[in-house]
Amino acid sequence: MKLKICGLNPVRDVQLCIDLKVDYLGFVFYEKSPRNVDTSDINILSKYDKRKSAFVAVTVNPSDDFIRKNILGNFDFIQLHGTETKERVADIKSTGLKIIKAIKVEKEKDIGKYKDFDNADIILFDTPAMEKSLEFPKNLITKLPIDIKYALAGSISEDNVENIKKLGVNFFDLSSSLESQLGYKNHNKIKSFINKINEIKD
Repeated sequence: MKLKICGLNPVRDVQLCIDLKVDYLGFVFYEKSPRNVDTSDINILSKYDKRKSAFVAVTVNPSDDFIRKNILGNFDFIQLHGTETKERVADIKSTGLKIIKAIKVEKEKDIGKYKDFDNADIILFDTPAMEKSLEFPKNLITKLPIDIKYALAGSISEDNVENIKKLGVNFFDLSSSLESQLGYKNHNKIKSFINKINEIKD
């Protein structure tokens, strides 16, 4: 089972997530987001011993210049939430970055779009909400491909993660359900969720 926590603050949240062995730590670079990270804070991340955690830069149609100046050398993965094509994924991957490609799912036919990105390292099935808390349609969860390279986002919480796991999901991406207020992660909620994950592991 894999876990990614997104929308983290480079100062407040990182050490806790590393200590709790969170697999992927996501940092948002999207100016319209309340979780947006200022590029001047990127150098803070270099001070951490990541151990087995990976740093993920969450972006929307990032330019080559942005990637070169901010992402290369600072992050293990780049997450693409825009209109990137398979060719664009290949271009970015050639820089040495690993790729998480987000697929926005509203209807069952949307799920099949993941086949267009077989060069991505991870596929993230998400809602079209762009960070606003929106539950992933329960009737579509069982339609998703089952493999550790496929992640699910969309109102996953301590209350429903066990049921979602029973539907075949083994890679969870969380953000808003771990916050006490918009853009601020609640460390007690993070700890509690990790405890729940450890309880339901096979």
